[in-house]
Amino acid sequence: MKHLKGIVAAVVLFVATTGFVNAQNKVAHINVTELMSQMPEMKAAEAELKKLEETYGADIQSSMTELQNKYKQYQSEAASKSDEENQKRGAELQGFEKTIQEARQKASQELQTKQIALLGPISDKAKAAIEKVAGVQGMNYVLDSSQGSGVIVATGTDLLPLVKKELGF
Repeated sequence: MKHLKGIVAAVVLFVATTGFVNAQNKVAHINVTELMSQMPEMKAAEAELKKLEETYGADIQSSMTELQNKYKQYQSEAASKSDEENQKRGAELQGFEKTIQEARQKASQELQTKQIALLGPISDKAKAAIEKVAGVQGMNYVLDSSQGSGVIVATGTDLLPLVKKELGF
């Protein structure tokens, strides 16, 4: 019986200590998506990416127009050409279609690479500012409250205004 009282006392002491330690942890949240979307660097990066995407799109559209024109020309001339020549033209059109598809894939890859190159430093800057503000505020944990991040309730300290101030906007 004495042994049981000792165990119960130890468990109660452990629970009380754990509760006290947990009360010392400070938790805050920030919507990282909102923060990054408001950063001036992000707006410049998005403009650069949009311009690059439009350039690639115009090039591909020009190639598509050329392909359509050749297709119409070859179709209208098909009756006056030999089967051998029509087969060559068909193969030429298929090759041109393949080239356009490869250009699309290359453009997509280059856009993705450019996006990573532009957004990486912005993300790093945001993270550094969040860490600095969290340290100044004495936060042990900072949760991302962006939609879909897994945070259900975010009623604690919101670091977004402080981090924006740290970043100068």
